Amino acid sequence: MSKIDPNKPLPQIHQREIVAKSGLFRVERVDLEFSNGATRQFERMAGSGRGAVMIVPFLDEETFLLIREYAAGTHSYQLGFPKGLIDPGETALQAANRELKEEAGYGARELSDIHVVNMAPTFFDAKMNIVLAQDLYECSLEGDEPEPLEVIPWSVHRIDELLARDDFVEARCIAALFLVQKHFSRSTVQEA
Repeated sequence: MSKIDPNKPLPQIHQREIVAKSGLFRVERVDLEFSNGATRQFERMAGSGRGAVMIVPFLDEETFLLIREYAAGTHSYQLGFPKGLIDPGETALQAANRELKEEAGYGARELSDIHVVNMAPTFFDAKMNIVLAQDLYECSLEGDEPEPLEVIPWSVHRIDELLARDDFVEARCIAALFLVQKHFSRSTVQEA
C-alpha cells in the first residue's frame, strides 16, 4: 500500500477559460501541468464559490423531516432533505436555518455542522455543508420554489425502508443520513 504524500504539489494552472455558459452552469477549460511534466486540458463546472447547505432536521429524537420536490434532472418527484445555496454574507448555519424555514416551514434553535461533502470533485467545484437541525419551531419564509413542497416526517426506525425507495436516491442525501447517524452514535459513546 502506497503512502499519501501530503506535500505533493498541485498541478500548475497555465490558463483558465469559460467555454460554455447557461443560466445555471459555467463550463471552464483548465490547462494544467503536473509535477512530472505531463500536461492536460480538463473541463469542469465552475462553482459560484458560495457553497450550499443540506439540512437534516429532527422534530424529536426519533423523527426527521424530508421534503418531496420536483427534480428536473430526472423529471420526477424525489424525497430528500432541505437544501440550497449560501447567500452572500451568510454563514453556512444561517443559510441552513433560512432554507429550513423556506422549504420545511421550521426554524431551528440548535444547528450543528456535521461534514462538508463535494459532488464529483473531478468535474465540479461544489461544496455542500451537511447541517443537523434540532429543537425545531414552526416558522415559514417565502422561498423560490415554484410550488409548495411536501414535508414528510420519517421515523429513524424506518431508515431501511427509506433507502429501499425509488424516490430517495440522491447520493448527498444518503451520505447526509449516514453522517448524521454516525454523529449521533459518536455522541452516545461520548456520553457513556
